[in-house]
Amino acid sequence: MTLVVPFDGSELAEAALVRATEFGNVFDEDVLAASVIPKGNGEYARERGWIGPDNEFDLNAVISTLHKQVTELCPSADFRHIVVGRSAPSGTIAGRLRKMARNEDTSMVFIGSENAGHLVAAVGSVGGAVATDGSYDVVIVRDRTPAKIAKLRNASPHRKPKSEFYLPE
Repeated sequence: MTLVVPFDGSELAEAALVRATEFGNVFDEDVLAASVIPKGNGEYARERGWIGPDNEFDLNAVISTLHKQVTELCPSADFRHIVVGRSAPSGTIAGRLRKMARNEDTSMVFIGSENAGHLVAAVGSVGGAVATDGSYDVVIVRDRTPAKIAKLRNASPHRKPKSEFYLPE
């Protein structure tokens, strides 16, 4: 079984990835960080800090940035990216994440979302759509900087590093 983290590089996605890694260590499950990248959409990439304000969109650079962020936080986590069309709506992005989660035999998905309330319907558009799939459990991470994140990130005895490269599609 696998623990999946939709990963866009945000602080909440980072917190979700660290939490998933610690759960994975306890349950002896693999962790997969999955990023969905709209191809050629420089504005989307700039808003998320994947490229600089004056940089042109470069898919390999975006993938490398996200992969590096994942391996720096949780070296034992796997990383996968999905490329969608430039103007893909949130439903397309969520659908691709759900499909990946089902194909990976996912037991839990860790979603970083600050607007999650008591109901799953309150989760933002992509997170809410991913959370509604009944084939896995969902953990919603709302706290960007839990006190134990840095301690766990740096002290875990289960930090087995993965490779320092990625394989583009």
